Amino acid sequence: MPFSSLGLSPALLRAVNARAYTTPTAIQSVAIPAVLQGRDVLGSAQTGSGKTAAFALPLLQQLEQAPKDKPRRVRTLVLVPTRELAAQVGEEFRSLAQHLADPVKVTVVFGGVSINPQMMGLRGGTDIVVATPGRLLDLIAHNALSLGSVSTLVLDEADRLLDLGFAEELARILALLPAQRQNLFFSATFPPDVQALAQTLLREPVRVDVLPETQNEPDIAQRAIAVDAGKRTQLLRQLITQHGWTRVLVFVATKHAAEIVADKLRKAGIDAEPFHGELSQGKRTQVLADFKTSRISVMVATDVAARGIDIAQLPVVVNYDLPRSTADYTHRIGRTGRAGESGLAVSFVSATTEAHFRLIEKRQGFKLAREQVAGFEPVDTAPIEATTTGGVKGKRPSKKDKLRAAAARNP
Repeated sequence: MPFSSLGLSPALLRAVNARAYTTPTAIQSVAIPAVLQGRDVLGSAQTGSGKTAAFALPLLQQLEQAPKDKPRRVRTLVLVPTRELAAQVGEEFRSLAQHLADPVKVTVVFGGVSINPQMMGLRGGTDIVVATPGRLLDLIAHNALSLGSVSTLVLDEADRLLDLGFAEELARILALLPAQRQNLFFSATFPPDVQALAQTLLREPVRVDVLPETQNEPDIAQRAIAVDAGKRTQLLRQLITQHGWTRVLVFVATKHAAEIVADKLRKAGIDAEPFHGELSQGKRTQVLADFKTSRISVMVATDVAARGIDIAQLPVVVNYDLPRSTADYTHRIGRTGRAGESGLAVSFVSATTEAHFRLIEKRQGFKLAREQVAGFEPVDTAPIEATTTGGVKGKRPSKKDKLRAAAARNP
């Protein structure tokens, strides 16, 4: 099925051809006609499925065909969980809109930077706003924009929006939107809170399920290397130099670990930078740009900072620290082996994380042999408690549980 069969305008077909898109992805072939018909859409799709173009193309066509407002009014609102995803979605809109006869103004807003330039950018109005919830509410409080004319709301990566604690902000934003509008809802996973939000928002939606088993299996080789926790950085350095890895995305558990690992790699002569939520937005933007253009070879990132990032032709992902949830394991390794490329995912498994990795294997339905690298053979043994708890998200005591236990001990 070619893009020309989906009902897109000549200008948007030119943009598609310029991007070298050949045939629509599974989500695009269903979502584009549904959005053009004004239907609500509920999409289940992983990053890399062509999801952004699936909603950007038809929404641009709606703007192309709508009467022009002077001053411009916000017609499309896209809510995303992270700054980097906001920038990527905004860039996709701008790229696909470049051949439209009447220019479309796309405004991207997020926190972590000064609000003043964003307020200036909204002067004269805008057609499309791509925003993180907190900064959007800040701008509304400053009377920089109104949501009264929004005709389409897009929630992108809805599960991440709720994971990152935006439920209250979402409720406040929804209360400011017109009751009659089109809603497009995309999420990689559907835990109960996400299902409840979808049921509240959507009216007889067109359902699009693009699950891993219905997609072409990415060509990702997975390895699990047994190593003592204290020797992981040395092993990482050796693997990078020995195999000549030119770009490596390394996942760690904390911001502190990102700084420490990146610093040790730099001292060993490897161009590496940390990437986490406490960096300024300017620094994060620069690190990501340098990594994408291979000016640095290693980016050491936390999960929260790396969510929504799309990095083309990434050959290697390393789980320096294992992810807490099994779903995050899939998200992490899925950064490589995309768009027909082959990739490699390496996980470091220590004595204390062996039980955790076994749970990941069980829940993901795979089994990897534990490799050993000469000179890095593990000698540590796991404490008793590490053999009985895997540390998977949902299995550790919550903060509330800990508070209750503390109260019980100190009546």
